[in-house]
Amino acid sequence: MGQFNSDDELIRLISKGDREAFAHAYRTHIENLHGFIFSICYDKELTEEILQNLFLKIWENRAEMEHILALKPYLFKCAKNQLLNHFKREKVRENALKIITDRSELFKNTTEDGFAYKEYYALAMDAINLLPEKRKMIFKLRLHDEQSLDEIAGHLKISKSVVKKQLYSGISFVRKYLLKNGEIVALVFSTFFS
Repeated sequence: MGQFNSDDELIRLISKGDREAFAHAYRTHIENLHGFIFSICYDKELTEEILQNLFLKIWENRAEMEHILALKPYLFKCAKNQLLNHFKREKVRENALKIITDRSELFKNTTEDGFAYKEYYALAMDAINLLPEKRKMIFKLRLHDEQSLDEIAGHLKISKSVVKKQLYSGISFVRKYLLKNGEIVALVFSTFFS
């Protein structure tokens, strides 16, 4: 373990806030953790993001480390949990996006009140036009052109994870905008988009 005599000592020092011990643990395990995470997600950017979050979380919760028995299994368990949490969040987001797309089409096709739909559509377009340029383009490619996340990523030459982040940020903004800018529209949007 280099200058550290044992795993126990390293864990104890990290739990006490020793930055040198933490840096040593990082250098010792980063390569294997990177390989482990990448072998599951096959996404370099996501791997880097999970590693960053992993070590940030470990440092923030370092006081709790004094209870762990071995560093390497602990780090890999944390990495696995970070991955599982990511996949759960993405599944929820994918489902939410599908519901939003499906329900907006349902609303568009079944409404008997043309004025209500026009008002909703105009407000939605106002919100979309307020998005930053890249986010606006991603939003329109997904919802109007019905391109997949992979197609958008290829079209814009960016990673799929960037497409997802931009898209969900756009959806969140449009939803908040609609809820803020019209009682009737807010009611409709809450019913169909919640």
